[in-house]
Amino acid sequence: MKKIIAVVDDEPDILQLVELNLQKAGFEAVCFETGQGLLDYLKNNEPELIILDLMLPDYDGFDICKMIRRDDRTKHLPVIMFTAKGETMDKVVGLEIGADDYLDKMSSPRELVARVKAVLRRSKTKMETEVINLAGILQINPQKFLVSVNDQEVSLTTTEFKILHLLAQHPGWVYSRNQILDHLWGNDKIVIDRTIDVHIKNLREKLGPAGDLVKNIRGVGYKLDMEK
Repeated sequence: MKKIIAVVDDEPDILQLVELNLQKAGFEAVCFETGQGLLDYLKNNEPELIILDLMLPDYDGFDICKMIRRDDRTKHLPVIMFTAKGETMDKVVGLEIGADDYLDKMSSPRELVARVKAVLRRSKTKMETEVINLAGILQINPQKFLVSVNDQEVSLTTTEFKILHLLAQHPGWVYSRNQILDHLWGNDKIVIDRTIDVHIKNLREKLGPAGDLVKNIRGVGYKLDMEK
């Protein structure tokens, strides 16, 4: 069965082009010209990934991403923000609110497909199944893809979860930004170091009282401490 990619863009020509290239790559694309169309679709369907335009006639793409992350049924779905602006701030904001990656509409079809495959790959990568407990307040369950702080579940994106799980496997070890990027994207690494800083910032905020466990080693990278 082909993996279904949901694509949202208010320009029919772009939708058609993206659909064509996804189909050539072996995916099935379901396309929407409005944010409401996607939201209605998600009520009864679960795509493998969502490509979401920022500028839509009815909703702001950022707002839709927030809705997806707040809903328990959809919060795990990978989201790639689709932007024509090419502005760094849009990309940073998109990552901060839970997008897994971003893609410029001017990108080549090859990059489009590469990005989709890379995000799908890292979202489905098999992880160790052992539950990890840290500092008496943070629990990570890779098998169930769950994180809790003081027994309260915390909603993380796929990328945030993978970063946290990487750091938690060897508490005290310092991982450089490049090592984290390699873990997330491997040979498909087409991003900048700033991407990791954005994800770490978002991760710390979501972890609340456990956020202080994630330490920044200036000029080197990040680590996870056993104690606050």
